[in-house]
Amino acid sequence: MEQQALNQLMRESADDAIKTSREEFAIELDFSPESIASVDTVISKFLDTYNDQALEDKAVFTICNIYGAYIGETFRKLAGGQWQYNLQDEEAPSIMLMYQEKTFAFAGICYERLVNDSSVSVQRYFNEALGSATQ
Repeated sequence: MEQQALNQLMRESADDAIKTSREEFAIELDFSPESIASVDTVISKFLDTYNDQALEDKAVFTICNIYGAYIGETFRKLAGGQWQYNLQDEEAPSIMLMYQEKTFAFAGICYERLVNDSSVSVQRYFNEALGSATQ
C-alpha cells in the first residue's frame, strides 16, 4: 500500500473513532494525550453495551483498527512517526506505527483490552510508547 494512501486511511479511521465515540457514548476525543484514557473507557463501554456482539470478528476488527488509528494519530501529532503496513503474516497483515527504530502496535493493544483482558490499559501502553519515543 502506498504511504500516502495508508496515511489517509489512518486519518480517516481516527476520524471514525472520534465520530463513533461521540455518537455511541457521548465521549469526545481530541487528539490530546489525556484523551487516550477515554479510549480505555470506550472499549469497555462497547463490551458493556453490546456484549457478545462487540466480540464478533467484524466488530473486533473495526473497533481495534479505528481506535488503534486514533491512538497512532495522536502519537504522530505529539512525537511523529510513520504508518507501516506489515505483511510478515500474510494471513493477518497489520498496520503499525514506526517511530525511529521502534514499532508500536496500537490496534494490538486495543485488541488485548477488548478480547483478552479488560484490565490492560491502552493509556499505559500509549504513555510508555510516548515516553520511550521522546527520551
